[in-house]
Amino acid sequence: MSFLLALGLLVAGLCPTVHGLPGGVPDRTNVTQEGQHKETPVDLLRFASSNTDFAFSLYRQLALKDPTKNVVFSPMSISMALAFLSLGARDTTLTEILRGLKFNLTETSETEIHQGFQHLLHALSQASNQLHLSVGNAMFVHEKLELLDKFRNDANALYASEAFSTNFQDTVAAKKLINDYVEKKTQGKIVGLIKSLQARTVMILVNYIFFRAKWMTPFDPNDTAESKFYLSKRKSVKVPMMSLEGLRTPYFRDEELACTVVELRYTSNDSMLLILPDQGKMKEVEAALLPETLTRWRGSLQTRSIDIFLPKFSVSSNYNLKDVLSQLGMRQVFTTEADLSGVTGTKGLMVTQVVHRTLIDVAENGTEAAAATAIGLALLSLRIPDIRVEFNRPFLLAILSKDTQNVLFFAKVVNPKEA
Repeated sequence: MSFLLALGLLVAGLCPTVHGLPGGVPDRTNVTQEGQHKETPVDLLRFASSNTDFAFSLYRQLALKDPTKNVVFSPMSISMALAFLSLGARDTTLTEILRGLKFNLTETSETEIHQGFQHLLHALSQASNQLHLSVGNAMFVHEKLELLDKFRNDANALYASEAFSTNFQDTVAAKKLINDYVEKKTQGKIVGLIKSLQARTVMILVNYIFFRAKWMTPFDPNDTAESKFYLSKRKSVKVPMMSLEGLRTPYFRDEELACTVVELRYTSNDSMLLILPDQGKMKEVEAALLPETLTRWRGSLQTRSIDIFLPKFSVSSNYNLKDVLSQLGMRQVFTTEADLSGVTGTKGLMVTQVVHRTLIDVAENGTEAAAATAIGLALLSLRIPDIRVEFNRPFLLAILSKDTQNVLFFAKVVNPKEA
């Protein structure tokens, strides 16, 4: 059920609201804020199809890890964070990221890809009384890491990214700064996104999404009753089961794939798409998860009167996506061969972690969901000094006894060359 919920959010077109500073597009074309509002963005249907393809590809990789476990994630948060990262990527590193995101680079240019995400950020930042949706990007940057102006400017123009100077030498304080930011932006839903930071970490890119909407036709809490949820033919668990009788809602019975598709609408006109495979048919439905399948389902929905029973649930996840993304073709960025020279102007950066957390609550009145993705960048060699101190003038020294705390030797060095 958790995947279906994430799919529903994706189908509804839910992605980013804005916030603001830094960035740099991998295209050779100079992208400016002014120019982007004048240009027509990428073909949005093709753009959405690529995002859906990535969502399904990522789902299959996550589901393979343990078919008996929930899979819950925000494909939009992950894809936007990776697209943001690609602003600083070059050559093979760049190509692997964009192809891994399922973009056909012969049909869609790098500039169009970034303009597509920019369009989503702009479209979803529009205020609505019926929907609470906030999406944004931020980067936490080592105090002494000098970013290219182009990277800063494009990050701001395309991804509305905020930027925070961060002391990564104080890992406790750095983690707190990042985690507090994410917790605040997700209304307290995503807590402790960053568990650890490597010694050479110099930048963390963050994307967050928070979603809250009410059902167009809410479930009556008085009708919620304990019921069986079958894990298999022979094994079941008791869950609080919500119900609605005689609900008129979009419905489709897919005989070809042996599954039932139901769309539940929110007051905002967004929706959740629920796909229920017949008993024993989950693998077949999973294998058919393609953008074309989603298009066919949505085009086949017709309003019907149904009795629906849906568990009231809260599911969450915590993923380290490094291995999964490598399986999708994004390999070089995690190695010493990574080319992220678009960030600082020189090579020497690599991605060390991609962490993702999601929480989804489904209840009688509606849905609340939040997700965050963090990408950690580290120097291949730590070339940034904490504090520069040069003993290039007369100085004193003391050699102390650790056990007795006595001064064993003391000296004043006025001329190091004097015997």
